[in-house]
Amino acid sequence: MNHRAMKAIKPATVALALTLALSGCGEKDKQQQTATPAASVTAHIAVVQKTLLPVISTAPGSVIAEQQAQIASRLMGFIREINVQEGQSVVAGQRLFTVDPSDIQGQVSQARAGLAQAEAALADAKNDYQRFGTLYKEEAIPKQQWDKIRLQYQVAQQQAAAARAGLGTAAAQMRYATLTAPFAGIITQKLANVGDLATPGKPVLMLENQSRLQVQTSVSSDVFAHLKLGDSVSLQANDTGTAITGKIARLVPAADPATRTYLVKIDLPPGTQLKSGMYVLVAFPTGQREGVRVPRSAVLDRAGITGVFVVDAQGIAHYRMVRVGDTSDGQVEIQAGLTPGERVVTSATAQLQSGDKIVNAGSGNV
Repeated sequence: MNHRAMKAIKPATVALALTLALSGCGEKDKQQQTATPAASVTAHIAVVQKTLLPVISTAPGSVIAEQQAQIASRLMGFIREINVQEGQSVVAGQRLFTVDPSDIQGQVSQARAGLAQAEAALADAKNDYQRFGTLYKEEAIPKQQWDKIRLQYQVAQQQAAAARAGLGTAAAQMRYATLTAPFAGIITQKLANVGDLATPGKPVLMLENQSRLQVQTSVSSDVFAHLKLGDSVSLQANDTGTAITGKIARLVPAADPATRTYLVKIDLPPGTQLKSGMYVLVAFPTGQREGVRVPRSAVLDRAGITGVFVVDAQGIAHYRMVRVGDTSDGQVEIQAGLTPGERVVTSATAQLQSGDKIVNAGSGNV
C-alpha cells in the first residue's frame, strides 16, 4: 500500500473511532437518565369541564366629568383680572375673573339720568293732572283740554316706568362684569389672559366637577340592542391597569349620522382613581357561549410559551401549550389546547417538570 492510500485511510479510521465513542457516551447518558427516578410532587388537580362563558364586546371610552361648564362673559369688554389658575380647585360662588365695566358704568349713569328726567316730567304732569282735574270738575275748562292733560300724565307715567326698567337692566349688567363659579370643581383650562377682549359666548375658563365622573363611549347597533339602563359593565384603565365596574347611566337611541354608532354613558363608582380625560376599555356582555376555563394558578409561562401541566392516566404531568383568552374572577379561558375531561395541575407548579409524578392533594372541577 502506497503512502497516499495510507493517508486516506487514517482520517477515516479516526472518524469511525470518534463516532463509536460518542455513541457509547450517548448510550451511557440514556441509561443514566432512565435510571434517574421521576420526582413526586403533591399538588391539586382540577378536571376540565364545559361551562358557559360570556360573549364580550369591547369599545374604547373616555372619562369625562358629568358636570362641566364653559365660563364665558355676557358682556363685551377687556378682561381686567383672572383670579384662578389651571388645576385650581374652586368652590361655588368663588370669583373667577372680572371684565372691565367702564362701558356698563356709562350705561348705568345714562339710565340714571334718563330716569331723573322721566320722574321730573312725571311730577310736572301729575301737578297738571291734579290742577286741571279740579278745573274740569268746576267746568272751567273744556273736555278736550282735560283729555289732553290726562293723556300727557299717562304718557309721563309710562316713560318713568320705562326709565326705571332701563336703569334696572343696566345695573343688572354690572353684576355680569364679575364671573363666579356656578358649582364646586377644578379649573381645567384657561382660554384667555388679562387684557384679552371677552365677548359673549366665547369661553374664558373651563370648569369640571371631578367628583362626579362618567365614561363615554360609542357602540354599534348590535351591541346597543343588548344594553339596558343599570347594567354593570367592566372597565379597564390602560393608564393604571385597574379594573373597575360601572353602571350604564345613559343610552342615546339616536345614532351618529357619520359613524352610525350609539352614545353610551357609564357612571363610575365613588372613590375611583380615574381622572377626566383618561382612556379606558369598556367590556359589554352581549350573550353566552360554551367554552372551558382553568384557574389562573394553572397557567404558566415557560420560556415564552404559555401552557398548563396536564396529568395523564398514570398520574404523570406533561407541559402543554395552550391559547388563552379573557381572564375574570380568577379563571382563564382556554381557547385551544385543552378538552373537557382532561386534568390540569392547579398548585405547586413553580418547580414542576414534565415527567414528574403527581400525588393528588385534592380534585375539583373547573
